[in-house]
Amino acid sequence: MSSANGGERRPDPTTPHGSALPYLTQYEEEGVWVVVVHGAFDHDSVPLLASALQDAALTHARVVVDAAGMTFADSSVLNVLLNFHHGRRLRVARPAHQFHRVLELTGADKVLDVRSTVQDAIAP
Repeated sequence: MSSANGGERRPDPTTPHGSALPYLTQYEEEGVWVVVVHGAFDHDSVPLLASALQDAALTHARVVVDAAGMTFADSSVLNVLLNFHHGRRLRVARPAHQFHRVLELTGADKVLDVRSTVQDAIAP
C-alpha cells in the first residue's frame, strides 16, 4: 500500500478524547481513491478529512473512506461525509464501533453507502 498525503502526520501527543491525534493515509486501488482515517476527528480536525475528500474528487470518480482506525468522531465528521456524498460516489468502509453507532443513531447509515470491508467498498 502506497501512501500519498501532504497532510499525513504521525503525532505523539493525545487529544482530549485520549486518542492519537488524527491523521490520514491515502492510496489508489483499482481506480478508486481510498482515504484511511486514523485517530480522533472532531470540529478542529475535520478540515483535514474534508480537504482530502475534495482533493480526491478532482481526480477520482469514486472515493472510499476506510474508517476502521477512527477512534472518535463527532457530528462534524458526519456533516462532512454527508455533504461530500451529494453528487459523488462515496463509500464508507469498516466504520469503527463508535462511529458505526453514530451512523446508526442518526440514520446516516441509510444515506451513506456503508460497507464491511475495503475490498467490498472498492468493488463496482
